[in-house]
Amino acid sequence: MSMMQEFKAFAMRGNVVDLAIGVIIGAAFGKIVTSLVEDIIMPLVSGAIGKLDFSNLFVVLGSLPEGVPRTLDAVKKAGIPVLAYGNFITILVNFIILAFIIFMVVRQINRLNKPEPEAAPAEPAEDVVLLREIRDSLRNR
Repeated sequence: MSMMQEFKAFAMRGNVVDLAIGVIIGAAFGKIVTSLVEDIIMPLVSGAIGKLDFSNLFVVLGSLPEGVPRTLDAVKKAGIPVLAYGNFITILVNFIILAFIIFMVVRQINRLNKPEPEAAPAEPAEDVVLLREIRDSLRNR
C-alpha cells in the first residue's frame, strides 16, 4: 500500500472527519461567542459601570514618549510594553461563556444517553405461582 493510499485511509476514518467538523464548527462558534461578548455583554457591563472601555484598559510598563496617544493600539505600535488587562477581562468572559455553553451541551448529551432504569420484573403468571407452591409443599414433606 502506498503512502498516499494509507493517508487517504487515515483521513477518511470517521474519527478524523468528525474531529475536522468539530474544529470547524468550534471555530465558528468561538466567533459567535466573541461577538456576543465584545458587541453585547461588554458594552452592557461598561454602561452599567460607567462608560468603561475594556479594550483600552492597560498599564504602561515603560515610559510613554511625548506625542504617543494613550490608547492601547498606539502604545503597542510605539513598541512600549503594556499590561493589557482589559483585553484579558474580555477573553476571560469569552472563556466563561464558552465553557458554560459546552457544559450545558455535554450535560444534555449525558442526559439523553443515560440508560433508562430497568423495569421491575413482572409478576409471574398464576400457574407458575401455583406450581411453585406445589413444589415447595412437596419439599417440606
